[in-house]
Amino acid sequence: MELTAGHARRIWLRAQRLDTPEPFGAGPEAVAAAVRHLGYVQIDTIHVIERAHHHILFSRVPGYRRADLQQAQSTDKSVFETWTHALSYAPAEDLRFFLPRMRELRTGPWLKWHAAATPQDVRRVVARVRGNGPLTIRDITDDVLVDKDWLWASRKPSKLALEIAFSWGLLTVSRRDGMVKTYELMDRHFGWTSPPRPATGRQQLTYRLDRALRAQGVVSLASICFHRPNLKPTVRALLEQRVRRRELVPVSVAGVEHWAAPDTLDASPAASEAVHLLSPFDPLIIQRERLERFFGYRHVFEAYLPKAKRRYGYFALPVLVGDRVVAVLDLKTDRAAGKLLVQQWTRTGDPVHRAAIEAALDRFERFQLAGA
Repeated sequence: MELTAGHARRIWLRAQRLDTPEPFGAGPEAVAAAVRHLGYVQIDTIHVIERAHHHILFSRVPGYRRADLQQAQSTDKSVFETWTHALSYAPAEDLRFFLPRMRELRTGPWLKWHAAATPQDVRRVVARVRGNGPLTIRDITDDVLVDKDWLWASRKPSKLALEIAFSWGLLTVSRRDGMVKTYELMDRHFGWTSPPRPATGRQQLTYRLDRALRAQGVVSLASICFHRPNLKPTVRALLEQRVRRRELVPVSVAGVEHWAAPDTLDASPAASEAVHLLSPFDPLIIQRERLERFFGYRHVFEAYLPKAKRRYGYFALPVLVGDRVVAVLDLKTDRAAGKLLVQQWTRTGDPVHRAAIEAALDRFERFQLAGA
């Protein structure tokens, strides 16, 4: 069955909840619902405009406040930080699907890459949290500073030790203030009497497929196994099993094999004129080849390119109007002046949407400059 790119992208937008004004409601409950539906929300430190996790949530929760995410993470404990393809927020109810990977990392060859921290350093920071309660790297003042082994590293060995303990699931991030993380014992943070049982390999694959179907609508092997290409053979077997059970239908999008649930294909998502200024780390944007196949637009993150080679600008945001990427805006927030600066406006589609885009810019500026 051939699925047109237009139909495929409308299904994807419906799955991403970018075609309705307020799909998850408002408040911390909306944050938890958005993260649960999307499966993850990527965290990024870049602060040219709004940080990626806040921006992604604002795109789906119009009344979003940064304090809503803090409450979901620290008070309600409905979301937690973990590694997906990148550091992300994920639903706390899904934690057991991430536990096997955390345990695998405990025996991994991490030491040869991070000689600045030793196993003794990891044990020491965990014992410190266990004995003294939650802490941030700013609370550790007795480190012997070392040279950085990579650009964004810290000179404090304890920072790397905390990050390793976090990756292993010994600690979790119980609070985040800007990019300053508070670490706590995972079982103490969640109040477990006994930890959840780690998912089996089969359960992890099923979870990965179901998450992709929910958040993408129409899926491919590449989109399901994003950053995990080694999983493709086993995921294909699972897909074929569901096709035999008539739970999924194979379809082609621009000549590439995809799958979707029959009820997803039977539905006819209505055209939308919603306007979104999307983060370059948004789930709709981050899979570049899929984006180009469905939308005919290929995004390039140009912050690390020399200025002379940039086409769209240092920190460019794709502008979605309805089911089309019609422009790319290079934005920067001047916090001292209280302004959102448009440094470059590149048109990729119909110019008649300028007034709607400017209205969206006004809303985004108010969000940018608002307090928590």
